[in-house]
Amino acid sequence: MEVGTPALVVLRHAKAVAGLGVADIDRTLNDRGRRDAAAAGEWLRANGLVPDLVLCSTAARTRETLALLDVDAEVSFESGIYDNDPRELLELVSRTPDEVGRLLLVGHNPSVHQLVYDLAGSAPALFPTCAFAVIELSGAWADVHPGSGTLRATHTPKD
Repeated sequence: MEVGTPALVVLRHAKAVAGLGVADIDRTLNDRGRRDAAAAGEWLRANGLVPDLVLCSTAARTRETLALLDVDAEVSFESGIYDNDPRELLELVSRTPDEVGRLLLVGHNPSVHQLVYDLAGSAPALFPTCAFAVIELSGAWADVHPGSGTLRATHTPKD
């Protein structure tokens, strides 16, 4: 990616425990999820994709995923991400300050998968837990709209 070109990394939270007897928002990661999240953080660092800013859902599983990524970035916990609406995600991304070069959004399916498709016009057929997509944007954050990005990379725990 060119220097100065905004990049969005869209990450689905890592694998969580089953929701039996626990409110959905309070579900935490299982052992595989913890391993996958730590490995995803290693991949981000190895590929120069450590974010300047993170937008993260308020759900326990997204917060735990973010903690295990071990990235040094400013974090904004956004309850709207948990609402799982791709239009809301697009709106949050469009409010990113101009000085941010790389933005990481940690959220939930199906909205994160749909966001990738909406921005890039394509997306992997599947977007499993702890999958992420790197989207290069063609303009400023405020100008983000469907079709304004290019899918540059995807990664899943099985890659």
